[in-house]
Amino acid sequence: MIQELPLLTPQQFATDQDVRWCPGCGDYSILAQMKKVLPTLGVPPERTVFVSGIGCSSRFPYYMNTYGVHGIHGRAPAIATGLKCARPDLSVWVITGDGDALSIGGNHLMHCIRRNLDLNIVMFNNRIYGLTKGQYSPTSPLGKVTKSTPMGSIDNPLSALSLAIGCEATFVARSIDVNIKHLAMTLKRAAEHRGTSFVEVYQNCNVFNDGAYDYATDRETKSDTVIELEHGRPLVFGKNRSKGIRLNGLSPEVVELGAGVSESDLLVHDEGAHEPTAAYLLSRMRYPEFPEPIGVFRSVDRPKYDELLNAQVEEARRTRGAGDLQKLFMSGDTWEVN
Repeated sequence: MIQELPLLTPQQFATDQDVRWCPGCGDYSILAQMKKVLPTLGVPPERTVFVSGIGCSSRFPYYMNTYGVHGIHGRAPAIATGLKCARPDLSVWVITGDGDALSIGGNHLMHCIRRNLDLNIVMFNNRIYGLTKGQYSPTSPLGKVTKSTPMGSIDNPLSALSLAIGCEATFVARSIDVNIKHLAMTLKRAAEHRGTSFVEVYQNCNVFNDGAYDYATDRETKSDTVIELEHGRPLVFGKNRSKGIRLNGLSPEVVELGAGVSESDLLVHDEGAHEPTAAYLLSRMRYPEFPEPIGVFRSVDRPKYDELLNAQVEEARRTRGAGDLQKLFMSGDTWEVN
């Protein structure tokens, strides 16, 4: 007999905590879409965990009626790794920001992605340090004037998606905070993926970096500055869908359709390609030279670290019996000191 799952609602995932983000912050939209998506997954709140580090985004666990861990700066992927290995039955989410994930947390993020644990990482990218009041971050553009770079940033910005794809991420996607239908779809796809999903969300900090993504959200410009990836479809964009992306050797280029150029000449998106080169090329497309892609860049299946680890544990128990800590502690080189 098949047991029906209980019907879950967004209210079951909401807490009574006051949300302490600045009015108008893009984080509110991400929180709202998360609450809408989680009930559709059939995983109850008591089997869901949100792990965060430090930053505005990292207040997220307080606003979800699930288990939560507010960790230390940059270490959320490491905490989530241990949690998922010890409790593979849980749905584990890492909530982080561009500073938390890519600066002090870069090493932990990289190894979590390459191990391909079955968990979800959502990185809010506002291209600024918001919690500490407006210093430049690893994703701030070159020349960005901030409190910590009064003459302009001289750091080359880091591409989160390029990093993730370079680490052989099995699921990589990008969405935008105010594009709520697309954001909800992206979060649902990430949750359904088996393996590490990495989602970058362009998120506006209306206090310290307002308008960083106006080109991608303005109704008058977004059709020419953003391209939505669709599996199996050619890369077409523009208000009249009259432009496309074609490969010139290994370099993408923008072309006008017509005058000898048709959709058959364009790059066709394949999110399931085993070789990540095309996904990496897409992650390098930047406004204003290119429209910036949103959607799923890559979705492939590879072995999962937590599953392999627990399989080894079970094999050891089967062949050697249950472990004995006291026996382990007293084995090997031990000394008695009087």
